[in-house]
Amino acid sequence: MICDNLNINENGHLTFAGQDTAELAKAYGTPAYLMDEKKIREKCRIYQTAMKRYFGGNSMPLFASKSLCFKRIYEIMREEKMGIDVVSSGELFTAAKAGFPTENAYFHGNNKTDFDIAFAMEQGLGHFVCDNVDELFAIDREAKKRSIRQRVILRLAPGIDPHTHAKINTGRVDSKFGVAIETGQAEKMTELALSCENVELEGYHCHIGSQIFECEPFCDAAAIMLEFIARMKEKFGFEAKVLNLGGGMGVAYTEKDPQIDYAENIRVISEKMKKICAEHGINFPTILMEPGRSIVADAGMTLYTVGGKKEIPGFKNYVSIDGGMPDNPRYALYQSAYTVITANRADKSANYLCTVAGRCCESGDLIQENVMIAEPVRGDILAVLTTGAYNYSMSSNYNAICKPPVIMLNDDENYIAVRRESFDDMISCQL
Repeated sequence: MICDNLNINENGHLTFAGQDTAELAKAYGTPAYLMDEKKIREKCRIYQTAMKRYFGGNSMPLFASKSLCFKRIYEIMREEKMGIDVVSSGELFTAAKAGFPTENAYFHGNNKTDFDIAFAMEQGLGHFVCDNVDELFAIDREAKKRSIRQRVILRLAPGIDPHTHAKINTGRVDSKFGVAIETGQAEKMTELALSCENVELEGYHCHIGSQIFECEPFCDAAAIMLEFIARMKEKFGFEAKVLNLGGGMGVAYTEKDPQIDYAENIRVISEKMKKICAEHGINFPTILMEPGRSIVADAGMTLYTVGGKKEIPGFKNYVSIDGGMPDNPRYALYQSAYTVITANRADKSANYLCTVAGRCCESGDLIQENVMIAEPVRGDILAVLTTGAYNYSMSSNYNAICKPPVIMLNDDENYIAVRRESFDDMISCQL
């Protein structure tokens, strides 16, 4: 099993967080997202402990809301003393409704509207992660109206290519995110931020991409950012107090993927950074990181009911399920790998080669191709593993399909965090 919260019980059923997935499917119906609350908390504590040990007591992991956004997740983040990053007013609103302290929120995005900026200030946002000059001036104007100095950090593009999927590579010079160091634009933006009367510049941010299994790209990005901090200190007398290294550490979706020791990665990055700070004569800044996928991905699983098999001799076999790209668009977008298990036959050998097909009227509605599972029949339960990140948060109503519930598992208990959407819910905004 690719994760330690998976097992097979005496009935031959797959268990997740110690609970029988076939029984959970009976209790809550399918499709359904399952979330292991203890695993989420465990991952939060790994980051908290390692960052405080290696980066210092003021460091803080910020949960990346785009990976998973609903009220209960923000309650857990508050209880675990995590910060958060948000990328929309909607994410910030959800966090505030959950009682999350918004002074520990950082607002991202490459196109924050005037509404976003005003709304965030009304909610008592801690920091904006400022993406561009136009946004910088908009923040300054809104802060002036309120007679406040708004704290910001500037998002920079360090020019790192971590060799991840092109659609989740965000640190290159030509990225849509941030301003490039290499072109001199980051220096100019620093100068402009320092000249703004109602903006308090605290530091810098970078994010090089997602699903990165090597530590070296993070070390390289940290080195570039620290060298930039040293240059800005020399040129403008401004020494950044905060450096946000973003997120992006990978997660094992299949047995072929390596398992990452996140705490060890943090240790290695910190040793590199301490050496560079000493070489350049700068103080070690307060370090932030933005884990999202690595907090919640393997804490999640999606259950489906098999509708039937379609075998095309000499070509392929299809296994159809009652969900698909509306609840998990990642295969359609990125051809993302997943582990699939016939949950109520988990003790049987995976001897059936098939493509798992969703129910949508769309040829690309697939969950996985050429995967080996125990041969299912109509009514069996299929489990797709490691779906805690970028599944619920990316879900849609394509083909007018209702969104699944989110079921939290905690020891022997389970409870609904997000109820199953109804038809009335789906059309509630339609006039």
